[in-house]
Amino acid sequence: MDDIRPEGWLLNTAKNREALRTPAGLMRAKEEDRILEARALVCDGEHNLIVDLDCMKGIIPRLEGALGLEDGTTRDIAIISRVNKAVSFKVMDITEQPDGKPLAILSRRAAQQQAMDDYIARLKTGDIIDVRVTHLEPFGAFVDIGCGIPSLIPIDLISISRISHPRDRFCVGQDIKAVVKAFESKRRISLSHKELLGTWEENAAHFSPGETVAGIVRSQESYGIFVELTPNLAGLAEPREDVRPGQSASVFIKNIIPEKMKVKLIIVDAFDATYQVKTPSYYISSGHIDRWLYSPPSCTRVIETDFETPKI
Repeated sequence: MDDIRPEGWLLNTAKNREALRTPAGLMRAKEEDRILEARALVCDGEHNLIVDLDCMKGIIPRLEGALGLEDGTTRDIAIISRVNKAVSFKVMDITEQPDGKPLAILSRRAAQQQAMDDYIARLKTGDIIDVRVTHLEPFGAFVDIGCGIPSLIPIDLISISRISHPRDRFCVGQDIKAVVKAFESKRRISLSHKELLGTWEENAAHFSPGETVAGIVRSQESYGIFVELTPNLAGLAEPREDVRPGQSASVFIKNIIPEKMKVKLIIVDAFDATYQVKTPSYYISSGHIDRWLYSPPSCTRVIETDFETPKI
C-alpha cells in the first residue's frame, strides 16, 4: 500500500520518476499494476486530462478521471481542479497518435478503485491516517485520503478550541493526520482531528499559574473572553470592550483548575497580528484509538469520543 497516498506524495520519488522516464518504464509499471503520479497540464473541452509524462504525453479520458463520474455522484470539477497539480493513475495502454508520436492512455479511476479496495475498505473507525488538505470551506476542511479520494473534517472536529474558519488551523497542500470517525457509505468516510491534539491535562501541563503566555482571542461572550492557549486548550478572561475575536494576546495565567476543567486568565494586551499557520503538534500520530477521553478524571463533566462504532 506504499503507493496509495494522497496525490502529490509519489510525484518526486525515485521509483515514480524512473517509471516516467521511458516507455519501457511505463509498460513495466502497467505490468506490475502500479500507481504512478504526474502533473496534469490541461483539461480539454471534453474534460479529458492531458498529463505530462517525461517520455511522452498521457491522457486520462473523462470517465477515467475519478470514481463516480459515470453515475454522476462525482462532478466534473473533480477533474478540472486537478490542472497544474499531481494526479494519480494507472497505465492502461500506449498507443500511437496520427503524427506517429506515442500517447499513454491512463486511468485515475483505476488508481482510486485500488485505493478503495486495498486501503480504505480495510480502515476501521479510530484508525489514524495520513491526509493532505485540498481546500477549505467555512464548514470544514476537505482532504485527500488517497489517490484523490476526498473526505471532510468538519470544523467542529478540527480542535477543541473553536475557530471561525478552518484556515485558522490549516492551509491548502498541508500534510496532516486524521482519525476515521464514521463511514457514511462504502465510498465516503468522515474524519476527525481534535483527538490527536491531546487531552485537557496534556495541554494544561505546559502552563503554570503566574506565567504570562501567548494566546489567540477566539470568542467574546457576555460573561468573558475565551482565549486559545493551544488548539485543544482555551481559558476564560474577564470581559473587555477593546478586544476582538481573531486578535493575538498576551495573557496572565491566574489559575488552573483541573476538577472544573478551567483556566482563568487576565488579558495583558490584545493586538492585531498575522502569523503563519503552525504544523499541528500531535500527541497521537499513528495506530488506532478505541476511546478518547479529553476531560481529567477529577472532572465531573465528561468529554469523550467513542470510536467503537461498526462501519457500514
